[in-house]
Amino acid sequence: MSQHQGALPRVSFWQAFIFWFKLGFISFGGPAGQIAIMHQELVERRRWLSEKRFLHALNYCMLLPGPEAQQLATYIGWLMHRTRGGIVAGVLFVLPSLLILIVLSWLYIAFGHLPVVAGLFYGIKPAVTAIVLQAAHRIGSRALKNAYLWSIAAASFVAIFALNLPFPVIVLAAALIGYAGGRWLPQQFSLGGGHAAGTRNYGAALIDDDTPTPPHARFSAWRLAQVLAIGALLWVLPMAALFGLFGWDHALTQMAWFFTKAALLTFGGAYAVLPYVYQGAVSYYGWLTPTQMIDGLALGETTPGPLIMVVAFVGFVGAYVKAVFGPEQLFLAGAVAATVVTWFTFLPSFIFILAGGPLVEATHNDLKFTAPLTAITAAVVGVIANLALFFGYHVLWPSGWAGRFDWISALIAIAAAIALLRYQRNVMQVIAVCAMLGLLVQLLLH
Repeated sequence: MSQHQGALPRVSFWQAFIFWFKLGFISFGGPAGQIAIMHQELVERRRWLSEKRFLHALNYCMLLPGPEAQQLATYIGWLMHRTRGGIVAGVLFVLPSLLILIVLSWLYIAFGHLPVVAGLFYGIKPAVTAIVLQAAHRIGSRALKNAYLWSIAAASFVAIFALNLPFPVIVLAAALIGYAGGRWLPQQFSLGGGHAAGTRNYGAALIDDDTPTPPHARFSAWRLAQVLAIGALLWVLPMAALFGLFGWDHALTQMAWFFTKAALLTFGGAYAVLPYVYQGAVSYYGWLTPTQMIDGLALGETTPGPLIMVVAFVGFVGAYVKAVFGPEQLFLAGAVAATVVTWFTFLPSFIFILAGGPLVEATHNDLKFTAPLTAITAAVVGVIANLALFFGYHVLWPSGWAGRFDWISALIAIAAAIALLRYQRNVMQVIAVCAMLGLLVQLLLH
């Protein structure tokens, strides 16, 4: 790594390792919270890199499908300590979350019927509905800046709600509309990604605005070919092993294939891909029920790491309930499935960063969202609004339209929405309070 400022000590690989290890356990709060933690620690406090270089990396990660906070950690780790630094930063961002979710998923599926656990989840489900609504509001307030983008959001809502179109079709249509809009109405489709270019200066940094790009981060066609070849092998070999051991129609093979596709469609973050995961995991494959999907999202919200780690819960529950290794090996089946889906979900993220990083480092001017991505972000708002409606329906009418309306859940959802939207309360605080309310209701009514 280039040492631009003599006054700043060089950061060793093991110093960085300790930081990435710690980050994996404290990265709560979704992508916004995780990016804020990294900015505070790496730009403001430790001065490992400058504000401009941080935002330059972030803007690239925002352009990619996949969890941008995890990709940003991978990028910074790679920039500082080559490929091994990137792999360590990215893996440690995900690993604690995977291990925690395997344990929580097992506790949920094995003990979820107990009154205490049922009570906690009774309160958490309405909170999750409010959290998804807040996500739609947050992304919408940033992305829907004119009537054209509002129209795209409305059309995507109708497409998924009324027409039940697959999520990839909606993304593709939005991209095509954005491409056309960028050509004919460039002012309406050039809104940026919501991360303004930084002008603050926190003092000298190890990797500063004008620090030369380190040798390993310079573009090389040979290195690009190597990364792509190794990435392809890391996908093909486990997929071939699953196919050889279990066949194409086995749940584990289908999970690997499905979550590879999901990884390439996560423009707009985890909330954007959740409807696709729901369509596949619940409606098409039947790996878990709508209620379990909501509970999984609740667990994802309360653990560190990327929210898309809810896929580990989907894999665990699907393999556990379907007893893919037989009735004697339920936990093993769940743990293996959770690991498999995590591998296939995150592998593309590492390839994108290690392959694309040198191309990005070649230009230190800020990247902007292209017109297609502006349109995709608008479409994502409509898709997330549909997800909130879907969760709301299953929470408020647990037995369907013909059943009773759950007014207690409605009150908890309204209180959670007010706390999040009006008073800007922390997601973890809202979930904790709602869980306690659910437990109280369970104790009073039963």
